[in-house]
Amino acid sequence: MSRIIGLQAPAQMDDAYMRGPLLLLSGRANPSLSTEIGELIGMSPDGATITEFADGEIFVRIDHNVRGRDVFILQPTSPPADNIMELCLLIDAAKRASAARVTAVIPYFGYGRQDRKDQPRVAIGAKLAANLVVAAGADRVISIDFHQHQIQGFFDIPVDHMYAAPVLTKYFRELGLGDLVVVSPDVGAAKMARGYAKRLGAAFAIIDKRRPKANMSEVMNVVGEVDGKTCLLVDDMVDTGGSLSNGIRALKDRGAKVVYAAATHALLSDGAAQRLQEAPVEEVIVTNTIRIAEEKRFEKLKVLSVAGLLAKAIDYVHSNESVSQLFETPPDD
Repeated sequence: MSRIIGLQAPAQMDDAYMRGPLLLLSGRANPSLSTEIGELIGMSPDGATITEFADGEIFVRIDHNVRGRDVFILQPTSPPADNIMELCLLIDAAKRASAARVTAVIPYFGYGRQDRKDQPRVAIGAKLAANLVVAAGADRVISIDFHQHQIQGFFDIPVDHMYAAPVLTKYFRELGLGDLVVVSPDVGAAKMARGYAKRLGAAFAIIDKRRPKANMSEVMNVVGEVDGKTCLLVDDMVDTGGSLSNGIRALKDRGAKVVYAAATHALLSDGAAQRLQEAPVEEVIVTNTIRIAEEKRFEKLKVLSVAGLLAKAIDYVHSNESVSQLFETPPDD
């Protein structure tokens, strides 16, 4: 029987067969999330030695026999760039030690905003980052809320693209908010926001804005009825918090009664904590796909864990079950 509550092992597989070959490893980018996942699976992720030479070069050694094992390596590729290098070194070490399969579990896929050549002489960073993971030897990728859905196609290996929506919408259902309108911060996030609205049985609105340059936006209009409503502004990530705080103020200016904000990935760069703390928002709800340093936390910030979601995904992949069933269960599960 599976060690994760609520999961049933296939009848033809006993526990020893399923669990014996699984090995969980972690990089240093988000150790607390790795520990949570390890506790749910029943296996410590602390099976690798990772140090640095005097010049900063990363050294990796796996401390367990991985021959023939199903290896899952946990590491978001958030800044600094050392995190993606560390992931690639762990993958390479596992493959060279004859692991049967190596799955890169990347809760947050960095460089995802560089997903197209939208101006002359720029790199497509998302494709390059995907190439690095594949070239290192990964056989499969598990990730949550890519910045754009097409990034799945940048990998020449199977990708299980997860969604944080079940975790976030469960929280908002438990709040019991009335007259709720889910608001997309721009056209690009409209599909995601509509999904939230459907799960929550809420109305939908969208902010029309222009973006003169990266990390800067200007609200032009709000399409939809928000006057006197409780608004939930959702996005895949919050970086500097500029776009989010502008959207919050635009909703309040147009009569919104209360505004909540939610994002899967909390980068919280360049004064975002102060900017969002000062914004007229009730709460800013994020997940722990990225380790959030203490200096980036603020009173209005609420952090939800995706450990259960990722632990179940690892369990399903290891036992060759469909990961899509995670999103077919009742919303309260």
